[in-house]
Amino acid sequence: MKYKRPPDFTFLMCVLILLCFGIVMVFSSSSAWAYYQYKDSLYFLKKQLLWSLFGVIAMVYFINFDYRKIKKVAFPLLLLNYLLLILVLIPGIGVKINEARRWIGVGFFSIQPSEVAKLALIIYFSSYLEKRMDTIENFFKGVLPVLIIMATTCGLVLVEPHLSATVVIAVLTMMLLFVAGMRFTHILSLMVIGAAVAIKLAYGKEYRVRRLTSFLNPWEDIRGKGYHIVQSLFALSSGGLLGVGLGHSRQKFFYLPEPQTDFIFAIIGEELGFIGAVFVIIIFTILIWRGFKIAINSPDVFGKFLATGIICQIAIQFLIHVAVVTASLPVTGMPLPFISYGGSSLIMTLIEAGIILNISRFTEA
Repeated sequence: MKYKRPPDFTFLMCVLILLCFGIVMVFSSSSAWAYYQYKDSLYFLKKQLLWSLFGVIAMVYFINFDYRKIKKVAFPLLLLNYLLLILVLIPGIGVKINEARRWIGVGFFSIQPSEVAKLALIIYFSSYLEKRMDTIENFFKGVLPVLIIMATTCGLVLVEPHLSATVVIAVLTMMLLFVAGMRFTHILSLMVIGAAVAIKLAYGKEYRVRRLTSFLNPWEDIRGKGYHIVQSLFALSSGGLLGVGLGHSRQKFFYLPEPQTDFIFAIIGEELGFIGAVFVIIIFTILIWRGFKIAINSPDVFGKFLATGIICQIAIQFLIHVAVVTASLPVTGMPLPFISYGGSSLIMTLIEAGIILNISRFTEA
């Protein structure tokens, strides 16, 4: 099948706008910490520019790579997923930062296996569900194999530990099963089980309990448990309607932890105000809408699942990031897609954008 049209222009423009905007905000939010830590205010900017270059090259490649061929490597990618998630747990291979072993160091670049796992599972589940559409209502034949793969992957990610990635993978899997036509009774049962597991995990570690209680009442201990949330809310409230001005954030001067990654939306709200925050939300809304439209118009079932899975992942991460920054969810490490600082996340998200844009080339509209 030949390409019917150029890549979806609206989706592509949203990606490029968010990418360019993210580069500016990474520099603005990280310059103070970069100078203090590395004596180079451009440290994070230079690395983000390099990763953006690699990511754009990868995106362009996948825009011109027939997405249907990806189906052939679905199972090898699943095996690679397990291999990387096991390797990252081995001392000497996995890089330990802040009591978490989430990265594999390769020279100056670190790979985060959980980011690879998301795309690997989307591709494998898309291929699997395409073949098992007629058995998806049967729990043991259609649903259980997917849940086993999801559970083993989540288990390995949780050992790192990386709770936010675990949540994304679990929710993403459920959304794909829902789209595939899983029975409502199965969905309801799994939601109950999932809620019980989530509560167990939330109260399984002391630091998670602290995060949960601080989310419920961050003002109770603003110098301790509620520090992250309170500083984030200070940043957003300081921005007002138009913000304090690009580059003029006060919270980035060692008040707000991780301003270039997990709390970059708070810096956006502070520097660009309500208008800037709404601008970002609008661009993401358009991106997600176009992504679902591409999925609906995909010429085959595999393409529909693939595009749906990718856009759901982007939507979930966007919603969690904004919810954490606005104190609507407990604090958890979740980068803002295309915007937050980070190599693995940025490159993998741009690859996913390239796959969706390639699918759009086969659609009628």
